[in-house]
This record gives sequence, C-alpha cells and structure tokens, in this order.
Amino acid sequence: MSEEAGIDFKNMTPASFEEQLPDLFASAEGKLSNDPRLAEFFASNPDCAALVRDFETIAETAKSLFEPTHEPSDSVWSSIASKLKTESQDPAVDLSE
Repeated sequence: MSEEAGIDFKNMTPASFEEQLPDLFASAEGKLSNDPRLAEFFASNPDCAALVRDFETIAETAKSLFEPTHEPSDSVWSSIASKLKTESQDPAVDLSE
C-alpha cells in the first residue's frame, strides 16, 4: 500500500483513520469498504471496518428516501381529471375563491 493524497495507508491508526474518514468517503469510487488500499487496515481494525459498513448502509438508505417508489397508475390520473371536471361544472362549487 502506498501513501496517496497525504494518507499513509500502511501505517494508519484508528485515530488517524477517523480523522481521514470524511476525505476517504468523498474520494471513494464505489464502496469504501471494498477499497483495496484499506483491506489490510480493515483486517487489523474490524471496528473501523464495521463503522464504514454502517456509514455506507446509512448513506444508501438516505439515498433511497428520495427515490420514488412508484408512479400512480393511469386510472388514478383519469379519476382526478374526471373529478376536477365534474367539480368545475357543478354550479354549487365556487372556484373563484
């Protein structure tokens, strides 16, 4: 393992890893838990590996909150349009308010 971007992966301690963690996540391509530069470190520091996996799970879950689960069916849109049309034609409904 080599020193890259000022990080000495070979001699990294858990404390220095925690300090570098935001930068490591920002520069990671794919999952940080699969980064070959950190394989030896994670093998020697299972708590750090678990922390990274937990952060990855949290990030994936947070992203999924913004993804639509499904679009309403055409029948829902037709029903809404029909209801709006019916209400706009009803003289008892005052749409000017």
